[in-house]
Amino acid sequence: MVYNPFTMPILDANTFEFFSRSPAQTRRVGMRLGAYLERGDLVCLHGELGSGKTTLMQGIASGWGSLDLVSSPSFVLVNVYRHLEGGELFHLDAFRLRSAAEAMDLDLDNMLNRGPLVVEWPEHIRAILPSEHLWITLEWMNEEHRSLRFIPRAEHYITLLQFLRQQLYGVT
Repeated sequence: MVYNPFTMPILDANTFEFFSRSPAQTRRVGMRLGAYLERGDLVCLHGELGSGKTTLMQGIASGWGSLDLVSSPSFVLVNVYRHLEGGELFHLDAFRLRSAAEAMDLDLDNMLNRGPLVVEWPEHIRAILPSEHLWITLEWMNEEHRSLRFIPRAEHYITLLQFLRQQLYGVT
């Protein structure tokens, strides 16, 4: 998607936008976010191919406490990462799903009851996703730079973004 200041929405008070200057920085942002995730949290990663979703996910898993290798679950649909002290982090790639009905068989509620869930391509299954979530839109700006726009959809995620903003900038 090409940035057009005339068609982009004006950010509200709870939306947080971050401009990453490298894949390493995108991973570090993910690490900071992952440190705050807990069972029942839903994070939706929206963006075109090459926008940095998997790179951000690598950081999220690391910050959450997993040493497992993170890869895109495009062909298996769901990867499960283990926490060092027990617990699971679920990583769903909905790219190949053609409808929300197909995703119902994956039992998202069970995943959320067992750990945090991160969904790539959430727009494919938006109809069955809980209304309370953290939506992150990633945009390719150039070879190294990405835009990350965090949109919280519940008080819990507003608080989570306040912690993240504090970690990244030292301010709330």
